[in-house]
Amino acid sequence: MANSMAEQLQQDMECEGLLECIHGLKQLDKDCFRVMVESDEPLTIDEVAEGVDRERSTAYRSIQRLLQSGFIQKEQINYDQGGYYHVYYPTDPSQIADDMQRKLNDWYAKMGQLIQEFEDKYESVDESAAVAET
Repeated sequence: MANSMAEQLQQDMECEGLLECIHGLKQLDKDCFRVMVESDEPLTIDEVAEGVDRERSTAYRSIQRLLQSGFIQKEQINYDQGGYYHVYYPTDPSQIADDMQRKLNDWYAKMGQLIQEFEDKYESVDESAAVAET
């Protein structure tokens, strides 16, 4: 992965790169997400773990990251005789895209503010140096 923004902008990037870039998701997270997207129905953690050929606990941690980032949803299914289990399914892609756009807009506004602070700070240094030379 590129370190600087300049390096990132020069790289060829695919849309899945946004999952890592904006949300910090790992390859396993992307694999789990893909398994859920490709499924016609919600999946249990065990089914996701089988789909990515990993241990249940590893898949669980990945699913938790996906839940926190808003990429998937969790639903509780109740047994008739008592008890329950959870299934997971992908969030609507337009909802995910809207969230990523909002995060990007927030980041852009913050970077604009920092750039302005940089300019203000170092512009005053240049003016002080010019005054000291005269």
